[in-house]
Amino acid sequence: MEDGCGSKSSPLLESSSTGSSSALKTLGNIIVSIVGTGVLGLPFAFKIAGWFAGLLGVVIAGIATYYCMLLLVQCRDKFAPKELTNQETKTYGDLGYESLGKTGRYLTESLIFLSQCGGSVAYLVFIGQNLSSIFKGQGLGFSSFIFLLVPIEIALSWISSLSALAPFSIFADVCNLLAMGIVIKEDVENILRGEFKLNDRKAFTSNIGGLPFAGGMAVFCFEGFGMTLALESSMKERGRFPSLLGKAFSGITFVYVLFGFSGYMAYGDETREIITLNLPHNWSTTAVQAGLCLGLLFTFPIMLHPIHEIAEGKLRSREWFKKHFSSGGGNLTPMGKCGIYACRSILIVALAVLASFIPGFAMFASLVGSTVCALISFVLPAVFHLRLLGSSLHRWQRALDYFILICGLLFAAYGSYTSTVGI
Repeated sequence: MEDGCGSKSSPLLESSSTGSSSALKTLGNIIVSIVGTGVLGLPFAFKIAGWFAGLLGVVIAGIATYYCMLLLVQCRDKFAPKELTNQETKTYGDLGYESLGKTGRYLTESLIFLSQCGGSVAYLVFIGQNLSSIFKGQGLGFSSFIFLLVPIEIALSWISSLSALAPFSIFADVCNLLAMGIVIKEDVENILRGEFKLNDRKAFTSNIGGLPFAGGMAVFCFEGFGMTLALESSMKERGRFPSLLGKAFSGITFVYVLFGFSGYMAYGDETREIITLNLPHNWSTTAVQAGLCLGLLFTFPIMLHPIHEIAEGKLRSREWFKKHFSSGGGNLTPMGKCGIYACRSILIVALAVLASFIPGFAMFASLVGSTVCALISFVLPAVFHLRLLGSSLHRWQRALDYFILICGLLFAAYGSYTSTVGI
């Protein structure tokens, strides 16, 4: 399931991290790691930007993300060549350290932490909006549903084995596909009834911020950088990864464009931030919305896993923590485990409080995509590539890296401004 941006856990990857994964299984991992709930906000992005501007934003984001993922693999291969299959795989944080020292590692891990927090908040907002739609008129608001979930999420965060939750990730992806199928079905029915004309839909918005907004939403939908190196190293034939990734991105981009376009065409100016909220209130829509919420409820701990790893890694490295809460050999005392559980609980409560103040899913997702996701997706890979391989690159490669770097910074600045104004 989609993380928002920094990394997400692929339920299929756990058994294939030793370099024995087939091309077909790796393709499945790529799709599961990238496609998530963000796609349900694309029709709204097309409404804000205009259908052609939205299409352009998705295609550009897809091409740029694909290229920058390959830059990461090239950077990692400088330190872990493909021939050395038993060498430990470099992480995104390791590349930050190799490129910029301790500052690079801190910057990279901080951005991943923020992106995962942003994705987690987006999850809660998505669940809250859908539940408030399902139980409309029951006297509970959007924020109430978010806080009702907090005790469940805290309990789930204490589960040590993420593999126990993996089936729910696949279940949520199936619900995503069902939701997309129902939306497209409604679109086709509207077309057959002749309820809209292409001329009635804007190709370009009069608001200049429309394209950056759609771009931010697209970046949020495409983000899967935290899994790039793990996916590549999991393949038995790692040399096939670039072409396989290209095929996956081509197919995903086509689906994103088709879904965003058809959703906007079906509902026009009435398109909601989450397209499922536009669907008629019948049993099939309710079932899909409930399924999405249930799947996300149980995959939320998977989304939080990278956050816990970073935060708890820093905590465990502190001398005072080792002295009072560690029993030696890295094992925690009962008090130490309680401290870890308390930290996880506090984090979930903080994220829920933040989510309760977010006015809408799509605007927030675009903000996350325009800021931390843009920095992780474009700026850092270009910087790492220039720092680690700059002397061996052709002039056109260095020029392209600088172009991506500058455009990524400008996009992050302007996209975050337009999304903040929208919120």
